[in-house]
Amino acid sequence: MKYTQLGRTGLKVSRLVLGTMNFGPQTDEADSHAIMDSALDAGINYFDTANVYGWGENKGRTEEIIGTWFAKSPAHRDRTVLATKVYGNMGADGPAWPNHDKLSALNIRRAVDASLKRLQTDYIDVYQFHHVDRATPFEEIWQAIDVLVQQGKILYVGSSNFPGYKIAQANEIAARRGGTIGLVSEQCLYNLYERRAEMEVIPAAEEYGLGVIPWSPLHGGLLGGIVKKEVEGGRRASGRAAETLADPAARARLQSYEDLLDKHGIAPGEAALAWLLTRPGVTGPIVGPRTAEQLESAIRAVELELSEELLTSLDEIFPGPGPSPEAFAW
Repeated sequence: MKYTQLGRTGLKVSRLVLGTMNFGPQTDEADSHAIMDSALDAGINYFDTANVYGWGENKGRTEEIIGTWFAKSPAHRDRTVLATKVYGNMGADGPAWPNHDKLSALNIRRAVDASLKRLQTDYIDVYQFHHVDRATPFEEIWQAIDVLVQQGKILYVGSSNFPGYKIAQANEIAARRGGTIGLVSEQCLYNLYERRAEMEVIPAAEEYGLGVIPWSPLHGGLLGGIVKKEVEGGRRASGRAAETLADPAARARLQSYEDLLDKHGIAPGEAALAWLLTRPGVTGPIVGPRTAEQLESAIRAVELELSEELLTSLDEIFPGPGPSPEAFAW
């Protein structure tokens, strides 16, 4: 496994991030523990979760599964850089009871204590804002975070799904207040198919020293060889992926992508991950395996070297927006 610094911090993290969203809803506890064992054995030390994972009536279940894994061995927690998130409503489905969601100081305090209990740990390495809270000023958010850092409950803070201007606003206010280093990472939707983050989010992250953690690196499975799988009678697309494949132009692009990688003898999913690892500012993509085999495929991508010829061809199939601000200014 290869490692890098998380943004401008001294924290060393693996270039793959283990996503745990499937733990509970699709992968049972025993298999989830086995995947975490395998990830740690392979050198993956950065694990990502969120308090709402488990979903519906089972919100928090994913954190609980990680917590029972930590309880098995102190070495598990000692070797893991743990990231979780706060924002979503943790109550029953429906409107949240006042102050039981988002980023008020009260909810942050309540949410971090609940996550620590489920995770069976006394600190969180990277505590992440799962979404922008338009109603809570950053002065209040940073005041709450400062208290948690002083209490030793969290070490660093990251964002997820933030636009570029909110990354700038958050860190400028943090700098004016002093006492906090502000956001150190941003999780954003970013992959070969979806490159809009290159317009504003990634430039802002680079300017402020945030590590970029792409989520959905295979774009819901679309970049994992989905056309061939359908033709061969394998797993069929559903949801957003199925809607995309119904578009003839999108399907043709994906077919060209798969044909190109077949020519080079590279698995599409591994190529999509390896491409992200070549991108400026990217710390490492989040991989969310449902099975041990999917984890093994992701690990191979770290060692995969993509030629300049192949990178150029990938850009031709999935062109990005171009440099910012030129791409939208003229």
